[in-house]
Amino acid sequence: MAAPRIHLPQPLQAGQTLALPPEAARHVQVLRLQPGDGLTLFGDPARGGEWRARVRSMGRRDVTVVIEAHAAVEREPARAVHLAVGMPANERMDWLVEKATEIGVASIQPLLTARTVLRLDGERAARKVAHWQAVAAAACEQCGGNRVPTVHPVRPLADWLADPSRKAQGAGVWLSLAAGSVPLPAWAAAHGGPCHVVLGPEGGLTEAEEAALAQAGLGPLGLGARTLRSETAALAALSLLVWTQPSSGPSAITDGSV
Repeated sequence: MAAPRIHLPQPLQAGQTLALPPEAARHVQVLRLQPGDGLTLFGDPARGGEWRARVRSMGRRDVTVVIEAHAAVEREPARAVHLAVGMPANERMDWLVEKATEIGVASIQPLLTARTVLRLDGERAARKVAHWQAVAAAACEQCGGNRVPTVHPVRPLADWLADPSRKAQGAGVWLSLAAGSVPLPAWAAAHGGPCHVVLGPEGGLTEAEEAALAQAGLGPLGLGARTLRSETAALAALSLLVWTQPSSGPSAITDGSV
């Protein structure tokens, strides 16, 4: 049986003895680990990878572990894909963050669009983002990923498009139902490198928002004839972009994306 994985975002070193933070300690206690049991720690911002460790002592609230050795193991996709999504309502955003993390998303940008049902701002938005970040960390504990994707603060679509740092995420595209959109599988096979993909909420993007995306240099891509829920479309697009290896040679597809 594989050792339980615990997200611990701090520098570690072999031979170190440390007390786990309260949330991590509760996780170990729920798993009913005992002194001498092994576990895997990940989240070291300096070295990445993961650390082999063992439980040294268990208290009613405290858990102490000993760090044994580092393994330079990474399980991230070759292509970094950043999702910018009009937030779906209810628990669907939780589900989207969890499943996108399992597939290998690089980051998630929650967006406020004209048709977004879930309206967040201020302290409520900050609490939601912290919750989604914890969902992503828990998903990495389960799936074996050692790089927890960043869930960015909630932003209006227009503000995000105007941010110059967005282009550092590579080529930009958005999912469209319009006839004549470039099929996403073909685009993924023709383009290498990182990218960011925009998806609308349940009601989709407005014509004005699609015009703004095009003005910002993003190109429309299609997933086929069926109309998918926003969270389903996000995962379908992410899976195709993450796992499709670009073909060699120059691309014959032109879509206007940056």
